[in-house]
Parts: sequence; structure tokens; C-alpha cells
Amino acid sequence: MPTNNISLIKHHPNKQLLEQHIEGRLPLSMSLAVAAHIELCPHCQQLESQLTPQIANASWAQAKDAQRDLQHDLKVDACFSAMLSDILESSDDNTPHHEPESLTIECKGITYALPRAFTKFHQLNWRNLGKISRARLPFEEGEVRSSLLHIGKGGTIPTHTHRGYELTLLLAGDFEDENGHYVAGDFILLDESHSGHSPKTSEGCLCYTVSNAPLHFTQGVSQLFNSIGKAIY
Repeated sequence: MPTNNISLIKHHPNKQLLEQHIEGRLPLSMSLAVAAHIELCPHCQQLESQLTPQIANASWAQAKDAQRDLQHDLKVDACFSAMLSDILESSDDNTPHHEPESLTIECKGITYALPRAFTKFHQLNWRNLGKISRARLPFEEGEVRSSLLHIGKGGTIPTHTHRGYELTLLLAGDFEDENGHYVAGDFILLDESHSGHSPKTSEGCLCYTVSNAPLHFTQGVSQLFNSIGKAIY
């Protein structure tokens, strides 16, 4: 996928999220966002390459400790012990690795290339509400909702706050709000501690969003806007 404006990416997942992603401890919705951001961001690619062997070495040491405990406590036979050692100590992986192909989608007559992390999600059902379009991703994570969100040229989401958390990974285009200007690759994580904001885009944008509560609109005809918030959520 093209990585335009990669030098302008200013918003990244923190170290804890990167570590949890590498360890495989994030829910799928959040892991997808981190993986896609890493693909777009040379800075986080470098961090991942540094953190991965550190985490692997720590896991290796834990596995070795677990092996010794197992041998001591359960007195496993020599054959099983040797087999377990072979598994833990083998560094050869002859399994061929195939990079997944990139995925393109179309929304409002515009074709977008998505990061490879989205390859499996090619069947999307878009719901349109004015300049805003949303396609839900089929994750089963309770109250958490994951979607592709498209805002057309000149589109604005009215001023709102968050009653939970909201992650936005900008995939294409750009937008701005009261806190700054964002480009493709920016990873923006907000929660209820953040003040209200109103994203707007002049040329249109495509985002991946993860949230665990509807947006709460604070200006205008709130009853109407909050029904929109539930539709976006």
C-alpha cells in the first residue's frame, strides 16, 4: 500500500500496545489497528524489529523455566523431555511464508488500497448517512465495535465527547480537529478524559475505528446528533 506522507505521521501506539501486539495479547480489533499502523509507519517498524527479539528472548527463558519445572515436578520420561527440548530449541522454520496480497475497496466511487492486515475483510456492507459511510467489521467482542469509516469531501462529524474509548487509524486522506491535523498512518486513541472535538475533512478520508460506546454529541440538536452517534457506533 502506498505510504504517502509517512514522514508526517506523528501519532503512534504506545510501547505497551506494541508489546502486547507482538505478544499476541491484544483483542483482534486493536491488534488489526496496530498491525496496519506498523505497515504504514517506518518509525514503528523499527520499534517492532527492536522489541520482537527482546520479547522472544523473554518468552524463551520462561519456556525453559517451565520445562525445568515440568521435568522436576512431573518426572516426565526422557523421551518426552527430549521431544520438548527439540521443540523449544529448534530455530529452523522451513514453512514457506507468503505475504498476503493488499486489498482494495470502493466507497462513494473512490477506490482505496488497504494495509495487508485487512485482506480478509473484503465483503463490506456500507451504510450511508449524508457524507458519512460506515462498514462494520465482523468481530465478536461484546460492546466493542470496529468499522471502516468514510467521510466525504467537506464532511464534518459534529462536536462530541467519548463515554468510552475511541481509536481512529487514518488510512487515507486527512482530517483535522481542535487538537491538530492528521494524515494517513496516524493512530489516535481518545477516551472520556479528552475534551470534545469535531473532525472535518476538505478532501475526504477513510479511517478504521474501534470504540466501545457511542459518540456523545454536545452541540446542536443533541437528540438528533446522538442518534447519528449510535448509527456511527
